[in-house]
Amino acid sequence: VQLQASGGGLVQAGGSLRLSCVVSGFPFRTYSIGWFRQAPGKEREGVSCIGSAGIRTYYADSVKGRFTISRDNAKNTAYLQIDNLRPEDTAVYYCGAPLPCDSTLEYTPEHWGQGTQVTVSS
Repeated sequence: VQLQASGGGLVQAGGSLRLSCVVSGFPFRTYSIGWFRQAPGKEREGVSCIGSAGIRTYYADSVKGRFTISRDNAKNTAYLQIDNLRPEDTAVYYCGAPLPCDSTLEYTPEHWGQGTQVTVSS
């Protein structure tokens, strides 16, 4: 099983990024997938998750209205569109699957991607 996250970078506050997570090695279309982040000196936190069909989506309160999760099951890829970035969004972003997906965002996935750095300058 492999999850490959990409799309991070250095952006100014107010900018946007689109993160991608390409999954291989398990039936992607049958499982939920989540995005997490870990800021320096802080614990990893759940940011968003999406159900297998792409219908159910959940977001942490801190990102609602700015982050949009989506998936393309034909491409075995999940996305996290990040708009109106803030300095406090600076973190390493990870994708993880499979995992239960609900509003708590507290589940630990079986497999993790390697992470992609997002740095937001003020």
